[in-house]
Amino acid sequence: MLAPLFRDLHQEGVPGVDETPPTGTVEHQVLEICKRKAAGIADPTHDIVVVADTMLSDPDDHSLSLGKPRDRHHATLMLHRLSGRHHQVWTATGVFFSGQWRFWCEHAVVAIQPLTDDRLGALLDSDSWKGKAGGYDLAGPMGEFASLVDGESCTVLGIAGEAMALLTSLASLS
Repeated sequence: MLAPLFRDLHQEGVPGVDETPPTGTVEHQVLEICKRKAAGIADPTHDIVVVADTMLSDPDDHSLSLGKPRDRHHATLMLHRLSGRHHQVWTATGVFFSGQWRFWCEHAVVAIQPLTDDRLGALLDSDSWKGKAGGYDLAGPMGEFASLVDGESCTVLGIAGEAMALLTSLASLS
């Protein structure tokens, strides 16, 4: 079971780490922020530490990233932009294990059905957009309107598939 591995690991960012995206591709941006988070943990005190970052590529320009919405208005704009379209979700994950960091960066493709005003309003009212890249959570209310086209659902949910495979194998050893 992975639950013991994730004890104490989930938090909103690493304190003091700049999560401003650098210039470059979305893949580079998300990987760089993940590495900053790892560097922000100066001396890991746990046997296993996981850091991750997730971004969406703009559906019109895959070199532009969509981060987390700042407020409800920004979430409305993001969800409206994604409505009825496909987009890439990029996740970078770093795992500290056996005294060293390993990093993975993967992407998946998600399709979102056209969102009526009522559906969009319900998604916004649910507050499930808060703190979420692109303003949605595939495992939350948006799951009714979004589908995975290519890649792994864990990538969309915030952990690279290869990192998840490593963590699963470590969990089977315990």
